[in-house]
Amino acid sequence: MAELGRVTWPPGPIATARLLLRPPEPRDRAAFVELYTSPEVGTYTGGSRSREAVERALPAAPQGRPGHFVIDLDGAMVGIVQLERRDVDYDVRQAAGHVDLGYLLLPEAWGRGYATEACEAALSWFAGALPGEAVVLITQTANVPSMRLAARLGFVEVERFEAYDAEQWFGTWTPALATG
Repeated sequence: MAELGRVTWPPGPIATARLLLRPPEPRDRAAFVELYTSPEVGTYTGGSRSREAVERALPAAPQGRPGHFVIDLDGAMVGIVQLERRDVDYDVRQAAGHVDLGYLLLPEAWGRGYATEACEAALSWFAGALPGEAVVLITQTANVPSMRLAARLGFVEVERFEAYDAEQWFGTWTPALATG
């Protein structure tokens, strides 16, 4: 995995009106297991993983990496948002070498605007940490909520392509374009 860039990590908790973006903590492990094993969450991400596989692979204390935030609502993890620079040999060539926005929320947190709020806060942090650098986003076109989120966040469609047996949407976000 390529480095995100020269950023101070962790930046300290990032508070929004309702949420806190923070590094993962040992108490989040059960929520990570639920997130990665949820059939609903896995619908557009290649499917859910087995509980046994996730339990085996996930460390007792989930590790934080620059650009990876837990979405915390009232002291409990409800999802994750991450800004991750993809390696130049990443299998989706459109994202290779770019910083990619990703997000996953537990199904009980869907439809309440938490993804928008968390992604806006993460993008704002990113724009301050790495001024002027664009962010990319890839989602399946069949994932209508994710397509709406991309539009709300100010991502602009670059292209559509086939990958993972589905049509994918590829867009880009530039801080200068998003803020004015």
